[in-house]
Amino acid sequence: MDHLQAIRAFARVVETGGFNRAAESLQMPNASLSKSISALEKHLGVKLLERSTRRVRVSNDGAAYYERIRHLLTELDDVEATLGRAQGSPKGRLRVDTGGSTASGLLIPVLPEFRARYPDIQLLLGVTDRTVDVIGENIDCAIRSTADDGALISRRIGSLEWTTCASPAYISRYGVPTHPEELLQSRFPIVGYFSAHSGKAPPLHFLSDGVPMEIVPNCAVMVNESNAHLATGLAGLGLIHTLDFMVRPAIDRGELVAVLQEWRPAPLDVFIAYAPSRQLSTKVRVFVEWVSEIYARLERQAQKSGTDARERYPPGR
Repeated sequence: MDHLQAIRAFARVVETGGFNRAAESLQMPNASLSKSISALEKHLGVKLLERSTRRVRVSNDGAAYYERIRHLLTELDDVEATLGRAQGSPKGRLRVDTGGSTASGLLIPVLPEFRARYPDIQLLLGVTDRTVDVIGENIDCAIRSTADDGALISRRIGSLEWTTCASPAYISRYGVPTHPEELLQSRFPIVGYFSAHSGKAPPLHFLSDGVPMEIVPNCAVMVNESNAHLATGLAGLGLIHTLDFMVRPAIDRGELVAVLQEWRPAPLDVFIAYAPSRQLSTKVRVFVEWVSEIYARLERQAQKSGTDARERYPPGR
């Protein structure tokens, strides 16, 4: 029996609530995981898990054992992280989860930089718009727009500007709205964005003299994916209200035109979240530092673009 592997396997079953998810997170066959834990129980002389056809329950002895080994595993990970930092070249598997628009529009285009800087890190980029269970799914860190999970450490890494825009063909046909309330009028078609999970469409956010304003337009067309949302704007189907980084390249190429810039809402804060046991991990640390650089660079570009746009298209022009 690989004693350490068996201990890690037991810990993952407790944390994920079952054998299947634990085996997936450890990348080992379900049968091997079960055999490893059985061997650990035989070695300890106690029943750690109570199995049935429907569920797995942690025994009282198992719960007490987990509380002790959890801290030991954390200390072991910290020791390994310290060694990696001393070597200056972190290695191994790093699982990062983020949304589709962030993956395609922000991270993937600059990932060659990360690969060149840290060639020994195997990056697993999970792309999903659902809120993942960072601890239960054994994810090293996740990029999010909220910091409301008390079980995780959440660090702000930047913010993202919002932009309302439309294609030149759309503007030629419908004109340019001068106030967000005009978007409530049917003469300005809008393509909305709805949640793939709830089916609901959030309101469009703007600022009026520093006061938040919400607009709930009637949308003839709605999508639930960021790249599709961009495509509808490029096709002239309607005006779109989205994160600036998604549309900025098209705006710079003249394929989209920004409107209502003086009414832009407050930027969206972005956080990276990870379990407390990962805070000393060298792999997580270097990724957090790198992605923070990417967001800082993006903020500088957005500020410059905003200044250039105001000079070319002053409010009221």
